[in-house]
Amino acid sequence: MPARILVAEDDLKQAELIRRYLEREGHLTVVVHDGREAIDEARRRSPDLLVLDVMMPKVDGLDVCRVLRADGDVPIIMLTARSTESDRIAGLDVGADDYITKPFSLRELAARVRAVLRRQSNGDHDSATPVYRGKHIVADFEAVAIAVDGEPIRLTRREFELLRYLVANRNRVLSRDRLLERVWGYDQAIETRSVDVHVGRLRGKLRAAGQQIETVVGLGYRFVE
Repeated sequence: MPARILVAEDDLKQAELIRRYLEREGHLTVVVHDGREAIDEARRRSPDLLVLDVMMPKVDGLDVCRVLRADGDVPIIMLTARSTESDRIAGLDVGADDYITKPFSLRELAARVRAVLRRQSNGDHDSATPVYRGKHIVADFEAVAIAVDGEPIRLTRREFELLRYLVANRNRVLSRDRLLERVWGYDQAIETRSVDVHVGRLRGKLRAAGQQIETVVGLGYRFVE
C-alpha cells in the first residue's frame, strides 16, 4: 500500500520537487506551505509521515511538531537550513524522528522516508516480553500501557519502541549504532546523537525507573534489573 505523506515546505519550488520525487517512489503526497495548514491537514488526514520544514510562516516547524506530538505519534522528518548541533537537538527534543539539513539530495530524503516507514510497519522488537514488571515500572507492551509507581505515563511512539527494545535485551549492552538500526530502522549510523536525546527524554519520563537505563561509557546503553 502506498504511504500517505504530508509535505510542509514554504519554498514552492522545493516543495514541488519533493512532491514529484516522493510520488515517483509510489507515495501519495499532499503539499502545504505554512505551519497552520500543516497542523490542520495532519489532523484531517492522519498521514503516515510528515516531512516538515522548520522555517515556516504562521507557525514554525518546531511548534508544529510540538502540537502534533501532543495529538499523537505521526512520524516526522524535519528539514532545516540550520546545521548546528543545538539546532538538531532542538528538533529532536520536540519529538522529530529524523532531521535533515539543507541542502540535501532527494535520494537521501527518499531513503530516510523509507527507513522511517519501514520501522513503522515491521514492528521489529526482538520478541520483547509482553509484560515487564520492575520495582518501579510495569510495562504492558501488548496493551501499549506504561505505569511508573502506579501512575500511567505517556510515551511517544519512538520512546515506547526504544523502551521495548531495551527491555527485550535487558542486561545487554546495546551500541548507539545498533539502536539506530533496530529502533529507528536505519541501515547505517547517520545521527547517533538522536539516540542520546531520546534516551534522555525516556529516562526523564520514567522517573525512578529511568535509573534502570545505564550509560556504558564508550559503548552504549543497557537496561538493568
